[in-house]
Amino acid sequence: MRVVIINKSDSQGGAAVASLRLMHALCANGVDARLLVADRRTSDPRVVSVASPLADKAVFLAERAQIYLQNGFSRENLFKVDTARFGRDLSSHPLVREADVVILAWINQGTLSLRSINRICALGKPVVWVMHDMWNCTGLCHHAYDCRRYKDKCGTCRYLRSRRRRDLSRFTLLRKRALYEAHRNLSFVAVSNWLAFRCRESYLMENARMDIIPNAFPVDDFLCDRLPNDAWNVRPGSKVLVMGAARLDDPVKGFDLLLNVTKHIAEHKPALASRLHLLLYGAIRNEALLREIAIPYTFIGQVNGMEAINNIYRHADVVLSTSRYESLGYTLIEGQASGCVPVTFGNGGQPDIVDHLRTGYIAQYLSPESFAEGIEWTIDAPIARNDLHEEVRGRFSANNVAQAFIDLFTRITKQEPLAPSKR
Repeated sequence: MRVVIINKSDSQGGAAVASLRLMHALCANGVDARLLVADRRTSDPRVVSVASPLADKAVFLAERAQIYLQNGFSRENLFKVDTARFGRDLSSHPLVREADVVILAWINQGTLSLRSINRICALGKPVVWVMHDMWNCTGLCHHAYDCRRYKDKCGTCRYLRSRRRRDLSRFTLLRKRALYEAHRNLSFVAVSNWLAFRCRESYLMENARMDIIPNAFPVDDFLCDRLPNDAWNVRPGSKVLVMGAARLDDPVKGFDLLLNVTKHIAEHKPALASRLHLLLYGAIRNEALLREIAIPYTFIGQVNGMEAINNIYRHADVVLSTSRYESLGYTLIEGQASGCVPVTFGNGGQPDIVDHLRTGYIAQYLSPESFAEGIEWTIDAPIARNDLHEEVRGRFSANNVAQAFIDLFTRITKQEPLAPSKR
């Protein structure tokens, strides 16, 4: 079986990493899989670039310009929305033409337009769209937060500072709806139960064909034995907490909530505070925020490579995520595979990872007090590091995920043959 995956990049962003891993997992299970990208950063021979850097920049800027004109010339939310108005036509690309199944992943920022997706679907072969965030079920945004307009038809979009019901968000939503309804060879995969629920309650996807398959994780590349506290000025005997993100003070990651958790522990649980040390890795724009952390901490900065990230977690006991929303929660999986007990809020895909009070702690949403109680519970929880590692293997191993996709491919390719559409 020949499969082609289309994604914006092969390494930049969570969807890129997930798509590359999926390609490798499928290949390891006998599928001839390739990855088509607009932004190629790796030297993997199975990754094929579909654009020059200049062409990629041109379509990217064209879409940003349209959004900039629509949102009142504001840069604040410029990268929180996408229209898929501009993009390449890959329907005639040899890998697409030769494929038995086409997988669409994160195709925004000028990678594919809705029109070019329509042309791919019109080829008549099965098309599987793997959703890594909420964009497929909203008009424009990748995360709706507390907005529920996607349940109707969007409009009056706050990301556009719009007061009009018939704005760009509604126009784009209706274009997506027309695409989804036109092609019965198009199906969807959500990476978590939470994301699937959000899609199913939306106006766009209430009738869509949808499976739930998580991202593949290279569990065998992660070691889970505990390393001694001989680095980063960690006091001997401390329980080490770790939290990481591409950008720690991205509002969705809830760094302000983490600060409130540390303040609550310092003020109300001083004995617990004396036992803790916090490791932070990733970029941060406002380093002054670090001075507000109320327990001992070390800021490591940006870290590159899975081996380095695994090494950090092996020096730790607990992995934290204070994210307001997560489609799945990759740092929790990384930490758990490395032997760390996770503490997190549950407003997203985290319950697909954490079994509350068995493999970790799911705190009451946005409650610093509940999150602090979770930390207190985890540091003395009798959970073996290897058991956490094996839990990840059972849920997210590359082999299991690849087999779930192969089963899906078998099911959809056995359906009634589809004649190419005239659309």
